Amino acid sequence: MEAVLTGIVASLAVQKEQITLLQKENREQEAKLKKVETQKTEIEQLKQRLQAKQVAFSASLVEHGGGTYTGPFNTETTLIFKRVVTNIGNAYNPYTGIFTAPVRGVYNFELTLHGHGDNAYPTAARLFMNKELIFTAWEHQTTLSPSASNGGSLLLDAQDQVYVRLWAGGRIFDDYNYHTSFRGHLLFSM
Repeated sequence: MEAVLTGIVASLAVQKEQITLLQKENREQEAKLKKVETQKTEIEQLKQRLQAKQVAFSASLVEHGGGTYTGPFNTETTLIFKRVVTNIGNAYNPYTGIFTAPVRGVYNFELTLHGHGDNAYPTAARLFMNKELIFTAWEHQTTLSPSASNGGSLLLDAQDQVYVRLWAGGRIFDDYNYHTSFRGHLLFSM
């Protein structure tokens, strides 16, 4: 009987060592799995940061068709550039005309306006950042086809908004040649 008990005790000792070894291997596997999950999370974050650094848009005022005047209006009116040629990063909203910065960085914006000469109406619009006037594109000639443009680089925080407003009393023109446009892109993030 004593031999049987000794055998059982020895067998239990071996099983205990095996359990201890399996527990150690399990902890090691859990640590490896946790490391892999952490790496996956880091890769996803890097992908998101890379995508956020890829921001560019270009849009013209009319989507298609014949010539269309916009304005004049009694008050400044936000312009909605409907024909979106490029919208990498989807930061420009073609339904509101507003660009929303996805990341903090330096962005470059350009505005080109086209009009038809008229004594009463200048070809004019203004670029705003968060309700602050940044610059104006303005031309007032009485004949032929005036054009105006302006552009610049802006330091934006994430969620800052940039948009173009038609000058009160101003009028612009666009048609299938897509003369009137608004564009911007991220130069570098900060």
